[in-house]
Amino acid sequence: MTAIAVTIAGSDSGGGAGIQADLKTFSALGVYGASVITALTAQNTIGVSAIHDVPAQFVGAQIDAVFSDLEVGAVKIGMLSQAPVIEVVAAGLERWRQVNVVLDPVMVAASGDRLLAPQAIATLRRVLIPRALVITPNLPEAAALLETSIASNESEMRAQAERLLGLGAKAVLIKGGHAEGAESVDLLVAPTAHVRFAAQRIDTRNSHGTGCTLSSAIAAGLAKGQSLAEAIGTAKAYVTAAIAAADQLNIGAGAGPVHHFHDWWWRPGGTVEADE
Repeated sequence: MTAIAVTIAGSDSGGGAGIQADLKTFSALGVYGASVITALTAQNTIGVSAIHDVPAQFVGAQIDAVFSDLEVGAVKIGMLSQAPVIEVVAAGLERWRQVNVVLDPVMVAASGDRLLAPQAIATLRRVLIPRALVITPNLPEAAALLETSIASNESEMRAQAERLLGLGAKAVLIKGGHAEGAESVDLLVAPTAHVRFAAQRIDTRNSHGTGCTLSSAIAAGLAKGQSLAEAIGTAKAYVTAAIAAADQLNIGAGAGPVHHFHDWWWRPGGTVEADE
């Protein structure tokens, strides 16, 4: 059976994050991708200039159209900017009995532009986090969810992840990409297991869409039948390689995207030649 994953997220008109990054990731990892669009953003590598929210009722209609027809193996959830949309998504997950849910609590774009209304954070905590198999906050997002300061070391990261478990998530992957040091460390914390995922930190400004790509790569692994830890390990390796290859691309004047198709475009027989 064909592995299918669905992304429920916002559109990035610049193509580097959001729905576009998710679908690229699914495709690169051999998974068929479907989508439910929650918002449209006027966005490029420099920043977000406008957001147009999709009405909650229409978000629900997309959910029912997709899940009534496709055998979905996993769901990735990204940008949900308004409380009514969060409520509709939570109800849709319940209605269609989805368990492999990867929730990336997107709050602020890499450019610093806010993507989640402050008043919607409580709704996210209350109705959606308890429905997630795993949530994947970065350090600022974890701090915002807990209304505390940003973790400064792995011990504090683990402590915050354990507090997030108390909100109802079955597991938490707290991401250390915003930290400093030679390694980029993510910690998977679940009630019965703690796993450390580390990779060499890569010096590049082209990291737009990294969080979206990681969470959708995890969903792709789950859709293919991998365990959560296996899916995270595969996703971490894929994202690290995509970041390492990002400078092969020349996209925009700001923070460019990671290279989702790093393993395809420049292989022998590929259709695109590397820059000289």
